[in-house]
Amino acid sequence: MFGAYAGFVSVDGALADKSTGAIPTIGWREMVTLPALGVGTIKAKVDTGARTSALDADEVEILRAGRTPLVTFTVPHEQDGKTIRTRCEEPLLAERWIISSDGRREFRPVIQTELQLGDQVWSIEVTLTSRAAMGFHMLLGREAIRKRFLVDPGRSFLSRGKKKTAGKSKVKKRRVKKFASTVSPAAKPATKAPTQ
Repeated sequence: MFGAYAGFVSVDGALADKSTGAIPTIGWREMVTLPALGVGTIKAKVDTGARTSALDADEVEILRAGRTPLVTFTVPHEQDGKTIRTRCEEPLLAERWIISSDGRREFRPVIQTELQLGDQVWSIEVTLTSRAAMGFHMLLGREAIRKRFLVDPGRSFLSRGKKKTAGKSKVKKRRVKKFASTVSPAAKPATKAPTQ
């Protein structure tokens, strides 16, 4: 019945683990992938205060020729400790006014794509905008995670922990490696270094 949600059952409209009956818990930061876009691992901020999800995209162009408008865009993401850029083309679902975290109104294109978080894959709506100045390439809003997960704001990367049995030392090495690549002049311009 659930297709990609094998192993889950509906409990009051929310997806719960079939074996335990519990709704999965995620942290305020999680690693996600966008399989339909061919985009590998992205560090996403889970933000229940934001209704809409947002994806870091640049070189955004809307093509209105033909019956279905298309949007082309480039998504920066990490792969093997390096920042790579994936060029994408998707049908334009809508265009919406969004109020950003700093209070600015922005008219953004909206697409629908698959998101994978842990062992779940489902379709979400996501707006395209530049998040170059932000610490995360993706923001997961409450509509994307509604009735799927509980959020523990004091913890991070809970879905990744379910798949791995590695200790903290491996996680620390990975974080250091990523940090080193993001501050490297070859990986990113110095003006875009994270502020964390």
